[in-house]
Amino acid sequence: MKELILGLDPGSRHTGYGIIFADGDNLEHKAHGVIHLKDSWPLHERLKVLHAELTAVFAKHSITSTAIEKIFFGKNADSAFKLGHARGVAMLVASQHGSRVEEYAARFVKKCVTGSGAADKEHVQRMIFNLLRIQPKELAFDASDALSLAVTHARMFDLNLRLRGQLEGAP
Repeated sequence: MKELILGLDPGSRHTGYGIIFADGDNLEHKAHGVIHLKDSWPLHERLKVLHAELTAVFAKHSITSTAIEKIFFGKNADSAFKLGHARGVAMLVASQHGSRVEEYAARFVKKCVTGSGAADKEHVQRMIFNLLRIQPKELAFDASDALSLAVTHARMFDLNLRLRGQLEGAP
């Protein structure tokens, strides 16, 4: 099945996005970038700008699925709450544009893309260059992380379709 997938690595200061076209095992890079939000802005202003920027991404592309990173619980509760707000805005915009939303844990994404859940950002980025046939150049980790989410979703979506096809024919 053909899908235009948006991967989102949300943050209250930087949100990476990556868009791929998936047709079965064939993956094609379409776009990527990072939405930068000034730390000096109050949180509500950052969320407003994030909403507007993501709305523009959806308006430009006919995205059918959105893959977003699950919250990673660290030691700083304030950061986790801010991340939760950014994720909420991202999910809202995706939903407003009719996109299905799936969530993936960072370790799962790393394992899906590199084979190791403990892979570092450089390894993930190198794999994204290879998988999507992107020429190595300056690519922010936020954007390569977002592309890795989109790749993971494409692989899981294709796997689920294949499994359903196998199960439908089973006695």
